[in-house]
Amino acid sequence: MDFATDRSDRATLKTGREARLACRAGFSGATAGLALGFAQANLVVLPADLANDFLRFCQRNPKPCPLLGVSEPGAVDLPGLAEDLDLRTDLPGYRVWRDGELIAEPMEVREVWRDDLVAFAIGCSYTFEAALLAEGMTLRHAAAGTEVPMYRTNIDCVPAGPLQGKMVVSMRPFRPADAIRAVQITSRFPFVHGAPVHLGLPQMIGIEDLARPDYGAPVTVMADEVPVFWACGVTPQAVIAAMRPPFAITHQPGRMLVLDLPDYRCAVL
Repeated sequence: MDFATDRSDRATLKTGREARLACRAGFSGATAGLALGFAQANLVVLPADLANDFLRFCQRNPKPCPLLGVSEPGAVDLPGLAEDLDLRTDLPGYRVWRDGELIAEPMEVREVWRDDLVAFAIGCSYTFEAALLAEGMTLRHAAAGTEVPMYRTNIDCVPAGPLQGKMVVSMRPFRPADAIRAVQITSRFPFVHGAPVHLGLPQMIGIEDLARPDYGAPVTVMADEVPVFWACGVTPQAVIAAMRPPFAITHQPGRMLVLDLPDYRCAVL
């Protein structure tokens, strides 16, 4: 079965475990709208000698890098976040980096996994989308089954050791009243980026053309809508490209690790 293109098959992936098993079996699509009610995570995997620096980077930059979990060196699981998890196979797409250069985008990374690698699960804004949908809001990327549009900005992250770079943001367009409500709703989800970092006027944060995202797929912004920008967990990929570590693994933007963690556990009630 072609998991990547069968939209009806996507609809059967209702839990985090079902989504992960589908990835293990060959699903390669975007995870927006998948397993609604369960948290999703960005993946960053680095050699152990960079793990402490990256941990401090996350602590200093909680908006783009809200940390949900960290693995033991060489481990392929994240206890407490997902059962029956293999970090080498259970995402719908990976990126492999050497010296800051993207060298491959494989479906699994068993052949390049090493005993010194530490995996970080970083909160993803897809997690709060069920709450937005419950309010009747339209999420254009999710309806189309594509990745949310993501953009590199001119917003500096706080450095940690050799790690430094610019923040990446995701964008969702809303009518003004819905944009205000979206701010209120997502403010309750600090573990998955929380409230937006910017509304409207994309040029103010270094984005010249909304129709040309740096990652993900473009969506139309209607004349009566305002673009709303959230800090994004793809930020570490921009940092990897900037500081050029000898080796790293990440997820492909928009193709996330789906967890067993209920989305309400990422909210402050």
